[in-house]
Amino acid sequence: MSGVHGVERRRGTLEVWNDERGFGFIAPATGGQRVFVHISAFARGNRPVVGREVTYADAHDEQHRARAVDVRFATAVGHSRGSGIPSAFAVTALFFALLAGLWVLDEVPGTVLAAYGLVSGIAFMVYGADKAAAIQGRWRASESTLHLLGLLGGWPGALVARPVFRHKTIKQPFRAIFWATVLVNCLGLGSLMLWL
Repeated sequence: MSGVHGVERRRGTLEVWNDERGFGFIAPATGGQRVFVHISAFARGNRPVVGREVTYADAHDEQHRARAVDVRFATAVGHSRGSGIPSAFAVTALFFALLAGLWVLDEVPGTVLAAYGLVSGIAFMVYGADKAAAIQGRWRASESTLHLLGLLGGWPGALVARPVFRHKTIKQPFRAIFWATVLVNCLGLGSLMLWL
């Protein structure tokens, strides 16, 4: 994504903000080290909020350390608060409808349907708690824990939780691994159906 005068803009999430001192750090969507951001980098009237997705231009200070300038909230460039929620609900509803249909046809046991529902509920709650912990600067669930929940059948709950809590929606390595866990889980479900 390019900004004014061809300057490439980057995406990230405001991960830490010190309101008293007027600075914080952005976690780049592509991963890597956090980027320093000063209050002056935000447009006047835009109050920094931890957990918000932002776009920014790269710059360096006098000591050649990376810093973000011209910071804008991602919603200002086309991402609304609810984006992704309807499609996440649709995919989840379709998956559970398919699973329920297979149960009615006696293709999968009811315990499989119940397990997906239970693990999805747990995944939804863990994503919500992790987002709250990120905002408050508390201990967080590891990404491997979130991926394990998805792999064990919690991916429908995680799929809904990501846009609802605006959590783990733009960090590319996480998204790629998330979809890989969905694929592996679905392949495992297919194998289970063939075996039963």
